[in-house]
Amino acid sequence: MQTKFKTNTPEATIEIAAQLGKNLQAGDVILLDGDLGAGKTTFTKGLAQGLGIKRYIKSPTFTLIREYQEGRLPLYHMDVYRLEETGASDLGLEEYFDGDGVSVIEWSQFIADELPADYLVIHFNKVDQVDNDRNLVLEPRGQRYLALVQTSFGD
Repeated sequence: MQTKFKTNTPEATIEIAAQLGKNLQAGDVILLDGDLGAGKTTFTKGLAQGLGIKRYIKSPTFTLIREYQEGRLPLYHMDVYRLEETGASDLGLEEYFDGDGVSVIEWSQFIADELPADYLVIHFNKVDQVDNDRNLVLEPRGQRYLALVQTSFGD
């Protein structure tokens, strides 16, 4: 089952993510799938807001993983684009996935072999290149994530 949203401002994207963030639990894994500039980091800002994290959220493109510890749960924001050639088998990502926080992963296709069986993938599609219009498609994989989407958005 998919849940779809259309947003036309960064604030609308943040609002949807904050609603989801309020219902996240330790060990949740969220995959963000979309082109550069599609709104993945903006969405992560909303998740952080929903977790009660006040710190500024910025893209972890050059650090791979940014950790934010001060919210209701830790947030582990990962950008694994640079692992396209090498993979992530030596990074110990399962410690994040099985840990006490929420893992948010941009460009997850580059670590597909390392991902857990269940997660929530969110597809970001630009409607056009000029405006801020986005289509967000939430696609739960597994009962936990189906329940998360239903609890957060009433579907």
